[in-house]
Amino acid sequence: MRKEPLVAAGLLIGAGLGGFVDGIVLHQLLQVHNMLSAKLPPDTLVDAKVNMFWDGVFHAGVWLMTSVGLVMLFRAGRRVDVPWSGRVLAGALLAGWGLFNLVEGVIDHELLGLHHVLEYAPDHRPADMAFLLFGAALLVAGACLVRFAPAATGDDLQSQPADTRAPDA
Repeated sequence: MRKEPLVAAGLLIGAGLGGFVDGIVLHQLLQVHNMLSAKLPPDTLVDAKVNMFWDGVFHAGVWLMTSVGLVMLFRAGRRVDVPWSGRVLAGALLAGWGLFNLVEGVIDHELLGLHHVLEYAPDHRPADMAFLLFGAALLVAGACLVRFAPAATGDDLQSQPADTRAPDA
């Protein structure tokens, strides 16, 4: 039994959904930063439109990541050698969200300085570090769920209808 296809799908879906949480909550609802707000503050209509465009590019990217993950999940679900496990999938989703936060936080916030979690705060470092720590906590929690999920047996597959567990063509 191989759980890697389920984990890979969950990681991509989790990273994509984590990106949507970032974009929708931080960029749109709370409006604490935009994709380029450290380099191009959105204090004019033109600058706000440029930031909105790059926020859209960001959302297109996380949509694509989520879509590819869903295709991978569908394919994994059709394989007889991949045990279906809600715990493994949930762990992979959390780990994917955590990886998103870590990669996006290190690259966009720290290395490139495109934006910060709280762009307009006097000191943006505490919020940036909290974002990274939250990502690390999600990654560790997700990895633990995946790692310590009960091992599946062939009996687990018996309870699923045969037509839903057909080999991938």
